[in-house]
Amino acid sequence: MIDSYNRRINYLRISVTDLCNLRCRYCMPNKGIDKMSHSDVLTLEEIETIAKVFVELGVDKIRITGGEPLVRRGILGLIENIGNLEGVKDFAITTNAIMLKKYAKQLKDAGVNRVNISLDTLDEKKYEYITRGGQLKDTLDGIKEAQEVGLTPIKLNTVLIRGFNDDEIDDLVNLTNDGIDVRFIELMPIGEARNWAIHNFISNEYVLEKVENLEEIKRDDINSPANYYKLSGAKGKVGLINPISCKFCSNCNRVRLTSDGKLKLCLHSEEEIDLKTPIRNGEDIKTLIIDAISKKPKEHHLENGEYITRNMIAIGG
Repeated sequence: MIDSYNRRINYLRISVTDLCNLRCRYCMPNKGIDKMSHSDVLTLEEIETIAKVFVELGVDKIRITGGEPLVRRGILGLIENIGNLEGVKDFAITTNAIMLKKYAKQLKDAGVNRVNISLDTLDEKKYEYITRGGQLKDTLDGIKEAQEVGLTPIKLNTVLIRGFNDDEIDDLVNLTNDGIDVRFIELMPIGEARNWAIHNFISNEYVLEKVENLEEIKRDDINSPANYYKLSGAKGKVGLINPISCKFCSNCNRVRLTSDGKLKLCLHSEEEIDLKTPIRNGEDIKTLIIDAISKKPKEHHLENGEYITRNMIAIGG
């Protein structure tokens, strides 16, 4: 699929749930979220049907997200079915790794190639604070298990937060010596957490200031949102994802499907296309998707203060 700006759209991120076993401060409002009714959430069969259509249209990269995708009942069956779709070349999952020690081997057997893991700190107390109660050991155990079963390369996604983890940059970067990729992501003002995010924002340029011996390396994938760097001799890479200070819209190749059946053409746009209603009415959604792709916006406008109201957990990572 080619959009009106000549970008090839071949990447679909599927949120299977807006529920999570953590309550990270930049993702979920303090009061939590209102649980969607069962009928509002796409069934696993509906998700699989939509995924099949996208693959028929040329999508060859799929990522399963949440909330926390591993809390969705029946998720392993869905993952196996999508992993078996002919045409899917890159199949991954984003997780907080809390349940990964239990499920890593089953995910690997079901066809998942690799995992992205959210980890913002290596300090137990700070981890408990930012996640509102999570235990760092659970995530570290999950990372270890993913390494052992071969869900690699492992990419750790670290949201850079002023006054919280900006003193841990060296420690996080040093994880790349063990073959783990660490990607620093600028804090995004999304949903009810936008004011908190704006107050705690720090540019990824700080990483380069802090770790002076990072060497820039060539991207393997032009569509990747990250600029990559490396420590001398390290097996893994350091990625900087800068949606605020240096947006990467010109190479955007992705769309998102929310757990309630909305197609989001841009993470930072309020525009959503309903796929749930037509699919439940037995309509052919292929033409609807093609038409939607042609309307994918050129770029977001976060720099102008145009923020969306949906919380990140309701969109999918």
